[in-house]
Amino acid sequence: MCGTAENTFHRLSVWLLLLFTVVSLQADDGSVLNRKVKLTKSKGTIYQLIDQVSRQCGYLFIYDSQIIDNDKTVKVRKGEYTVREAIYTITENRNLRINVVGNHILLRTAAPQSTSVTPPTTKADIIDNKHFTLEGTLIDRITNEPIIYGTVGISNSTIGTVSNLNGEFKLTLPDSLRQHPVKFSHVGYQTQEIEASLLAEQNIKLSLDPKIVSLQEVVVRVVDPLAVVNDMLSKRVQNYPSKPSLIAAFYREGIEMKNTNIDMTEAVLQIYKTEYNRATKINMDQARLVKMRRITNKQLTDTILPKMKSGIESCLMLDLVKNLPDFLEDDREAYFNFSHSDISIIDDRRVNVISFEQKEHVKNPIYKGKLFIDTENSALVEAHFEINPKHIEKATSMFVEKVNSKVKLTLQRVEYIVTYRPGGDGIYYINHIRGDIRFNVKPKKLFSSGYPLHLWLEMVSCKTESNENIKGFPRKERLSPKKIFSETKYRYDSDFWGSFNIILPEDRLKKSILNNLNEVIETIPSENQ
Repeated sequence: MCGTAENTFHRLSVWLLLLFTVVSLQADDGSVLNRKVKLTKSKGTIYQLIDQVSRQCGYLFIYDSQIIDNDKTVKVRKGEYTVREAIYTITENRNLRINVVGNHILLRTAAPQSTSVTPPTTKADIIDNKHFTLEGTLIDRITNEPIIYGTVGISNSTIGTVSNLNGEFKLTLPDSLRQHPVKFSHVGYQTQEIEASLLAEQNIKLSLDPKIVSLQEVVVRVVDPLAVVNDMLSKRVQNYPSKPSLIAAFYREGIEMKNTNIDMTEAVLQIYKTEYNRATKINMDQARLVKMRRITNKQLTDTILPKMKSGIESCLMLDLVKNLPDFLEDDREAYFNFSHSDISIIDDRRVNVISFEQKEHVKNPIYKGKLFIDTENSALVEAHFEINPKHIEKATSMFVEKVNSKVKLTLQRVEYIVTYRPGGDGIYYINHIRGDIRFNVKPKKLFSSGYPLHLWLEMVSCKTESNENIKGFPRKERLSPKKIFSETKYRYDSDFWGSFNIILPEDRLKKSILNNLNEVIETIPSENQ
């Protein structure tokens, strides 16, 4: 796990270097813009050259990507510059406002405008029309790759969203939180916190640094994986809500055939969750629809028209702490091998990474994956798991209710991600759920290898309240989670999401939405508006 002695020394050196850099910055952040840096390239993209400055001065840059084009190639004179002059030279814009905040350098052109809004809680609150937003893209500072499913939200609260498959996010906030810090985090990265007002009404590109774990943690710490899992389970009562919760959630599900989106449904839901210490074999959680829309590709014709059933129920059941899966049941040791595979970082807290996989004698298709468990309080913070690829084809019938007689469906992959994040009370709440189910579709009378079919679902908790006064929904207002949700009747409006937090559509979905939006006007019962 530690590699060669040379690699170990290198990792320790990097960690010490990072530690030294942080200490140095704390003593010298007032003069950072006058600090000298060297530009060694005469030509490069703005991102490459800004990153060169960032690495030398030790500060992270934040700027509106609609004002500064990362991919634009510019020519500069090699040599020594102050940080301020380097910024002006690289961006070719001497009118930029440059502010140093903490360990960030913010580049702006004009002060953001102030508006106000009430954070969405009830159905009436969700459909308002005043808000301020911040949006952008999370990227890995080293690789410049997008950070997928990064958490973006107000620190010490349950208000937030996640980045999409392109690393893009959009966060809508009430004016009362304008001075509060917004936290950006992801497993394995150093968390960043920035005051919301500094990012308001901008489209930023924010880099996160991979977090280096102390060498002592890797070498010295001996961890019993089963003891970690057992401790996590025994502390569920204290780490998760002991009172009912009401969640304002964004939900979406979609179907892709031949790598083309043919059906996507998005919705604002209210989720009622019973307390986590309630002993029951039946999931008592409920969902209520606030608003929804469906985007379909009606021009596509094929031998099958796939539909997704029980998507919302799947999200309710994927609350692993509340509905224990087979790898967390009492007899888990009979079917799974557990190992301590790594130590990582989530929200600047160390987590043990516990891997699990079915034992060799078990031939049924069951799960393998990783559990991320906080080293201090033993809370399950994140889980990544999938049906074991060795036995995946045997599980096809588990995911198919009916199939067209003209085709053969073969399950290729089933993957899930489930995350929990703490609120201001230190209690962990369900945060994000993502599921991806992939098939190969082969027409029986054609000589071909078939084509891909991809079904996916996703839910993010945008705000959660928990107290003993929260009650379930009247029966007539509850969604039937087992039904085909996309066939629910609804009414579309032009200002559809208003101030509600959503997961932005990825590039592959944007075109489909734009092309098909005018074809989706239907009706919704009045009690669901």
